[in-house]
Amino acid sequence: MILQDSSVSISISVVGDLMCHSPQFQYAQVSKDSFDFSPVYRNVKKYLSSSDFTFGNLETVTAGKEKGGYTGYPFFNTPSSYISALKVVGFDLLVTANNHSLDRSEKGVLKTIDEIKSRNINYVGTYTSQRDRDSIRIFMIKGIRIAFLAYSYGTNGNPIPKGKNYLINLINYDLIEKDISSSKLNGAELVLVHFHFGEEYKREPVQFQKDVVNKTIELGADIIIGGHPHVLQPINFYKTKNEKLDSGFVAYSMGNFFSNQQARYKDAGMILTINITKDLLNNKLEISEVNYLPTWVFKGNTSNGKEYVLMPATVVSDTTINLSKSENIKMNQSFNDTRYIITKYTKNSKLREFRDSN
Repeated sequence: MILQDSSVSISISVVGDLMCHSPQFQYAQVSKDSFDFSPVYRNVKKYLSSSDFTFGNLETVTAGKEKGGYTGYPFFNTPSSYISALKVVGFDLLVTANNHSLDRSEKGVLKTIDEIKSRNINYVGTYTSQRDRDSIRIFMIKGIRIAFLAYSYGTNGNPIPKGKNYLINLINYDLIEKDISSSKLNGAELVLVHFHFGEEYKREPVQFQKDVVNKTIELGADIIIGGHPHVLQPINFYKTKNEKLDSGFVAYSMGNFFSNQQARYKDAGMILTINITKDLLNNKLEISEVNYLPTWVFKGNTSNGKEYVLMPATVVSDTTINLSKSENIKMNQSFNDTRYIITKYTKNSKLREFRDSN
């Protein structure tokens, strides 16, 4: 007689906005046409790659140098090696629906998808055709089927070509309802929705965010992740319509993960890891724990030259970085700001700051 486990647990990690202002690709340049972004993630790679599934919001396009050269704000176009680094450090999925998706028009959307696909990473939010858009992304993660959906509030006024609305998902309740319904018809046990919405630099969700989240819960979403404000906003648990799930979870804004925005709150991010357990005997699901790991973006000189390096709260120092007193204060202020906003409205025992077991 073979005894089988009565439950299975998975971990899903998500980060905020993955941006690329011009100083970021300038610091990553190693030769005339070569860039290496991998060192940026050296202190967080083990946390990203150890999860069963990792995703984040790619808030730039990779349209190629010939398409007007590489540029930062306000019309982003980033070297494709930016995506290569994300593959190396463990990303499984990139959200591509945001206000910069059409910064280089339709060609930029399609070329970015090509670059993502060529590195065996999945994408959601922008698409190559109506058929591609209607193909719901459902992933079997260690026996749990989860659908990933993504929508943006807009495209910064960059026009969507006539007859090609499939290029990007915009926030539309009829579309969201259709996609959630399709997800469940195709066997998804959980539905995760990513929204690019809100007001930039606001540390609290505005009414539009609350309305969208409440409506999406009503339509059947189980986990909701937000981006766009470029600062972290509160998280919360909620009652879902899913009879199999004990409670749902929302993070209104994940803030920046990697960007050149250096002011207080804008240089703070986190790795959020949602642990989900499935009771195989009763076919029930539970968000068993939610861990958050505060991160801070270092920008400056190291023994390797000018660098950006993501510093997690678990790392006291990096051997190549000698933080000044003011930088150390700024980093720890960032970590404490994150702890404050993340726990502001949630005293749920399932929410914990991540601590290294080493």
